[in-house]
Amino acid sequence: MGSGGDGVVGGGGVAYLFPGQGSQFVGMGKDLYERYAAAKKVYDHAAGLLDFDIGGTCFEGPAEKLAQTRYSQPAIFVTSLAALEVFKACTRAKEFVPGFAAGLSLGEATALVAAGAISFEDGVKFVRLRGLYMDEAARETPGMMAAVLGAELGVVEKVCKLTGAEVGNLNAPGQIVISGRKKCVEEAIERLRENGAKKVIPLEVSGGFHSSCMESACRKIAHSLDHVVIQKSLIPVVSNLTADIEEDPARIRQNLIWQMNHRTLWEDSMRFIIGKGVRTFIEFSPGKVLNGLLRKIDPEVKTISLSTAEDFHVVE
Repeated sequence: MGSGGDGVVGGGGVAYLFPGQGSQFVGMGKDLYERYAAAKKVYDHAAGLLDFDIGGTCFEGPAEKLAQTRYSQPAIFVTSLAALEVFKACTRAKEFVPGFAAGLSLGEATALVAAGAISFEDGVKFVRLRGLYMDEAARETPGMMAAVLGAELGVVEKVCKLTGAEVGNLNAPGQIVISGRKKCVEEAIERLRENGAKKVIPLEVSGGFHSSCMESACRKIAHSLDHVVIQKSLIPVVSNLTADIEEDPARIRQNLIWQMNHRTLWEDSMRFIIGKGVRTFIEFSPGKVLNGLLRKIDPEVKTISLSTAEDFHVVE
């Protein structure tokens, strides 16, 4: 649980947050599945929609399989929504009225389902295809990503322009992720170190996500989204592509496509929500990555991370 997570709020002063790829871990959701009927129902429903063992992959791994984009994305998506359903069944859930929802990268699709803009069934099928297409694009155009710590955005953008690398994520103050073709990112890493970046850390991912390396995935997912019904959400969803509320179905559809080969504006998205008066954020399983980013963005906000069964004691 994050700082001050025991506050009771209402009137829309809460935001629901959903994590992206990289938050997965072997065993995620297993205790929720075993303890709560609401979580079991979500996993069992998803199992009938997917072409692989979603429960076994989440609960038993192996880690190498769970790390693959084609498996990790639906696994994270289902685990997040299982945690949400457990939360909704908790006695104190009604005290936390959501005014906004947002999700980092993949998590934006989860947020749209949680907000009622996309059905669970369409969401499961979409993230399965999203993961498959991104995996295929990563094989077609090998890329990589690296976290840049302690460097100004202007410096990072200048180095990217010189090397052909791209800015992939703006996550929190002093934390920028670069992406792109492998050789370009490798050159950018060296130049950033020479230019005084505190740390530049290559990330354990299978491709250059949020960069032009994903263009083939964008083309494929655009076709798949033609079959997804998108309607006005029950909770305003802030897109991390625009850092603004997106309600128009056509815009939501376009953002889900462009998000894969454009930078994500997570810090700006959180500042937008905070600027609307939200002081409490609930992060749904797996992991507590978004909690950590929020502390860097605004250490005064209250955060609750609901990742394991033990975490739910605060709202039961």
